[in-house]
Amino acid sequence: MPLVKSTYNPPVIFRNYHISTVYSAMVRRAPVQQKRERMDLQDGDFMDLDWSFSRENTNKVLVVIHGLEGSAQRPYVTGLAKYFTQHGWDVAAVNLRGCSGEMNRRFRSYHAGATDDLQEVVDHILKKNKYTEIAFNGFSLGANLMLKYLGENREIPKEIKAAAMVSAPCDLHGSLKQLQKRENFLYAKRFRMKLREHLLLRAKYFPDQLTKQEIEACDSLLDIDNLYTSRAHDFEDALDYYNRNSARQFLENIKIPTLIINAKNDGFLSPGCYPGDIAEKSKHLFLETPEYGGHVGFIQNRHSTYNEERALEFIEAQLQTFQKS
Repeated sequence: MPLVKSTYNPPVIFRNYHISTVYSAMVRRAPVQQKRERMDLQDGDFMDLDWSFSRENTNKVLVVIHGLEGSAQRPYVTGLAKYFTQHGWDVAAVNLRGCSGEMNRRFRSYHAGATDDLQEVVDHILKKNKYTEIAFNGFSLGANLMLKYLGENREIPKEIKAAAMVSAPCDLHGSLKQLQKRENFLYAKRFRMKLREHLLLRAKYFPDQLTKQEIEACDSLLDIDNLYTSRAHDFEDALDYYNRNSARQFLENIKIPTLIINAKNDGFLSPGCYPGDIAEKSKHLFLETPEYGGHVGFIQNRHSTYNEERALEFIEAQLQTFQKS
């Protein structure tokens, strides 16, 4: 498909990468009613789903996954859930392992390529026998995870009809290098501090597998991925983790209509995260690259964000195409 021309034209202040990124993550408020459901996993662990429901009965559900060290309570998730429920969708917002406010039971937690967990979520939702139309929406790390799922060598359930991904770091190693740049120092520091706090808590539960000394010696995100992410999830090291889980290598295999919205001024994304060459040759992958938006920061002069409106518009258009065919 040709690249999608973007119509996002933000207020002048939100053309600044830092302002749009920080406002979306830390300032914006988008409350929505959620009902939590605990989902037991096959390996004895659990994940929590936070459901929001349309006022009318519906056979449509949007599955949403947050970003690194996020949760289903982040405003970019609750804002999306509110917008979709207002337009006749139920929303299942996934809290990845260890991200719902309670430590998960296993030493492993979540990572950018944990598609086995997403498969269990999909299977769980299908068992409800309520939804005939499922769509995906992922943010940042969650977007990479969902893109990998859609492009892997697996049978995608026929109920999954479309997907919209926001600020997708399709090249994980490239994104890590971007975060290491001077202009992203504060973001990298914040991620590192949150991840270290998470690991220090995990070390109390798993003292034989992780020590306080090892965690405090981590001075970068790369160190953390070498110490924990790779070890806990059976990768050789951090680079092996990045190489095997970057979604870019799976994009050409995607067989359902999928939109990626990656802002050109997103300081978290490397050139490899803008797969225009793949989108141009694909029948199913659409790439939209607005000039502005930062990282998950597509703010407008109204309550809904641009990415929320575009996700609904794109997904609904694909459903109409399916119904006509």
